[in-house]
Amino acid sequence: MVSASNLYSRDLTSLLAALPKSKPNEIDLIAAAYHRAERAHSGQKRKSGEPYFTHCVAVASILAEMKLDAETIAAGLLHDVVEDTDLTITDLRREFGMTIATLVDGATKLKNLPLKNVSPNGDTRRSSAVNREMEYIRKMLLTMGDDVRVVLVKLADRLHNMRTLGYMPREKQRTVALETRDIFAPLANRLGIWQIKWELEDLSFRYLNPEAYRAIAKALDERRDEREAYVRQIKERLFKELRAANINQVTITTRPKHIYSIYSKMTRKDLPLEQIYDIRGMRVLVDNLPECYLALGIVHNLWRPIPGEFDDYIANPKDNFYRSLHTAVHDDAGKTVEVQIRTWEMHEDAEYGIAAHWRYKEGENGHDQAFEQRLAYLRRLMEFGPEVNDASQFVDTVKSEVFQDRVYSVTPNGDIIDLPVGATPIDFAYHIHTDIGNRCRGAKVNGRLVPLNTKLKMGDQVEILTAKRGGPSMDWLNPDLDYAVTNRARSKIRQWLRKQNRDKHIATGRDALERELKRLGVQEKMSYDSVARLVGFDKLDDFLAAIGAGDVTGPQITNRVLEEERRKTAENQTDADLLKPRSKRAGTNTTKGVSIMGAGGLLVNLAGCCAPMPADDIIGYITRGRGVTVHRSDCPNIIALRETERLIEVSWGDAEDEQHYLVPVEVIAYDREGLLREITTIIADQRVNIASVDVTTSQHYARLKLQLEIANNQQLTRILTKLDMLHDVLEARRRYSN
Repeated sequence: MVSASNLYSRDLTSLLAALPKSKPNEIDLIAAAYHRAERAHSGQKRKSGEPYFTHCVAVASILAEMKLDAETIAAGLLHDVVEDTDLTITDLRREFGMTIATLVDGATKLKNLPLKNVSPNGDTRRSSAVNREMEYIRKMLLTMGDDVRVVLVKLADRLHNMRTLGYMPREKQRTVALETRDIFAPLANRLGIWQIKWELEDLSFRYLNPEAYRAIAKALDERRDEREAYVRQIKERLFKELRAANINQVTITTRPKHIYSIYSKMTRKDLPLEQIYDIRGMRVLVDNLPECYLALGIVHNLWRPIPGEFDDYIANPKDNFYRSLHTAVHDDAGKTVEVQIRTWEMHEDAEYGIAAHWRYKEGENGHDQAFEQRLAYLRRLMEFGPEVNDASQFVDTVKSEVFQDRVYSVTPNGDIIDLPVGATPIDFAYHIHTDIGNRCRGAKVNGRLVPLNTKLKMGDQVEILTAKRGGPSMDWLNPDLDYAVTNRARSKIRQWLRKQNRDKHIATGRDALERELKRLGVQEKMSYDSVARLVGFDKLDDFLAAIGAGDVTGPQITNRVLEEERRKTAENQTDADLLKPRSKRAGTNTTKGVSIMGAGGLLVNLAGCCAPMPADDIIGYITRGRGVTVHRSDCPNIIALRETERLIEVSWGDAEDEQHYLVPVEVIAYDREGLLREITTIIADQRVNIASVDVTTSQHYARLKLQLEIANNQQLTRILTKLDMLHDVLEARRRYSN
């Protein structure tokens, strides 16, 4: 039987063997870190029962496979000692120097966290564990700009944790997998490390959607022999043609099958597994750039290219610097094959990304130009960091702006502007210059005037039309109108609004508040002072000024007003009203959406007094002859109830059983052709059903009374906001009576 010490010694030997050009001092550094971490973690076990130190060795091995330097590998061995042992950063600084101590510190989670950082607006409901994780991710990403190796250590750590996630409880598996899919896999993608990106995505998918994962894996495995024989046949034919064209140094490999990528394409393109090109794929590696295009011509001459499936990422690299030629072809039998063509240098770059450009050279200064370009790119992406103080908001911004796909638009002078998908001309304007954004009044896309909330597409030429005076509109901050989606633009808009004088803010805020309350149909029921108190302001002028400065938005006001209205309605309900069911989506079974503990087959109604919705805490009330009426747990009628023996435990069912309720809405507009079509299109785009519509016209005016099946408050306010902005619409509001 092999002893643990011998096993670890063999691991250390394999680590050192991964660095054939290492100097004696580098070997000594890795060995010292190995033995220090081994002693520090002595006696600790993982969930699998293995010695904890095996994880440290695995992380260092992943870093060694990426051909990283001795300091990074040493940091990988030591990355958990500060968090899980008695060693401190000061100890590491003394034993291993400032660089390794800094790398370990950047990869160490936060143990203590001030309450003020829990969440925006002092909300302390979020768990401390979630809060620490958000703060740690923020810390790690901001440190990335100083030394990207911090993130490389963390990616290696996360990859090994995902490989061994099966030993964790089911709920922990889903939490870690979701975080990996949303943050760490996109981070690996941004760094260009496809080798880690693909594996993190597949492992996350395995735990988030195990049924789909197993189905695709099984289908791939069942046809593996047939697929491999087919690919081997076409490889031989292609290899022969390439050698005939004097491309002598060529390697053709079978592309690995990434299950999450296949699933994403099946979902996005609505195609069966057999029609996904990735299933049969080859990668052609050649020596130089001219041979890439020569090989492409040979592939297209051999087999018929599929229209729309060719991408030249060499002439137009991806934003993470990925370069390769991608094409898909139909072979002689009509089967589809995907072919990637690149040089060995491009391949190394694609597999290891920014890590491939790390040069650790004793006595030499700096890194290669490609590394510096990548680092500059990452720093530009993280420019918003210091402006976002809350950790959760920071991570949300990273996910929406840094990790999502990019769109490239062009100025009239030919300059390329890099923005996240979904960006608008306003985002474009603020990206160019703050002053251009502030004075933006219109935009032309490809020579045509477009609304300022138009979503830009890849390659659009954008011209911003500016005015000499004026500034941004408060509507640009309304998330329901999608005028500005980047944090940079929204931050600059708020800065401009805050600089205006207080009196102007109050006047602007009063107009906005009046418009919002009128839209909700409660302008005669609620005073401005009461609304201010609902949103957390003691003084009305402070509240109005906050609205005028963009610190309080329409949707925030709407949610608080509707919640208060629901509470007041509950207080005024009679016992007879208590038993009235809430309106439900037409054609749905009344028992769907709610699970009754210990009983089945009962009629279920949702109470009209407190209007419970999914995510509310709920309780059931057994009514005579009417089954179970579901109330919010804090419903005044339930709290005041004396017959507590008629209460029954209930819970919300599946998301697909979501309940809807009828909301009457009124739209007043100038009568014109196409008005009804545009209104119904806006409603349909929000996936809301129209239960009924009544249209009357008089003296060039049109009045539309609609019954909408609404799922939640946010959906209602989003529809009212979009209807109110429609051309020729004078007013769109919630209606309370006929």
